Amino acid sequence: MLSLKYRIAFHVALAVAASSNAWAQPPGQAPRRQGGFVPGQQRAEEDPAKVSKGKGIYGISCRGCHGADLRGGDMGGPNLLRSQLSLSDREGEKIVPVIQGSLQSGGMPAIPMSPEDARAVAAYVRSVLSTIGGQGKPPSAQEPPTILVGNAEAGKVYFEAKCSSCHSATGDLKRIATRIKDPKVLQNTWVAGGGRAGRGAASESPRRVVTVTVKPANGGAAVQGRLVRIDDFVVTLELADGSIRSFRRDGDVPKVEVNDPLTPHRELLSVYADKDVHNVTAYLVTLK
Repeated sequence: MLSLKYRIAFHVALAVAASSNAWAQPPGQAPRRQGGFVPGQQRAEEDPAKVSKGKGIYGISCRGCHGADLRGGDMGGPNLLRSQLSLSDREGEKIVPVIQGSLQSGGMPAIPMSPEDARAVAAYVRSVLSTIGGQGKPPSAQEPPTILVGNAEAGKVYFEAKCSSCHSATGDLKRIATRIKDPKVLQNTWVAGGGRAGRGAASESPRRVVTVTVKPANGGAAVQGRLVRIDDFVVTLELADGSIRSFRRDGDVPKVEVNDPLTPHRELLSVYADKDVHNVTAYLVTLK
């Protein structure tokens, strides 16, 4: 099953792959049938059982990034209907290698998914692409199964062990299921650490403010504030009084320490198992 922890890396990799000219045609020539497909082109009928299986995997693990109709979701994934990688896939030879790690150099790690499940996801994607009209009409939205497939009690145990040092069911997360009623949005919100999770997500908290400490090379007092901008040459911060101050950077001088509250969430993306994500979501839905 396509792991939730790899969603972001997955859509980045697809976007990279979509920039290639693997199926580009010279002007005036008919679309190639050996190298890929174009919207509206007739495709071989997919195995209904494989499509159904792929649809279930997609609905649970991919919809948040790519949307119910593959046109992009709440977590900002690319439009798969325009992805040349997806359009040129015939039997999984384009999509499956990406899932298995062929684009790790572009930031896409290998996903722990069986080849059979990967091919099922590819078959489902192709089945949706086959419904695109000849004039570029979008396919009808496919309604995936509910994401509430976890165990709430197990999710509570995991939350208390991994999350309670920063979050509380009676504090910052009190009534979160009332504030974020859509379970899918709620799941996307907590996995991303409360970042861009779409309409219905909780408002920004001071916990999410990125701060920075600048320690001058001359031994002067450290300067702290909210991070406004940072690159290899300048760091800009907003001080407590609202004033803006910038420091020119030359390598590691001055020393700059960035504190991003979402760092723990990003680090946990490589730790979560699918069952952990589903169980915690099932638990959070009970906090009303």
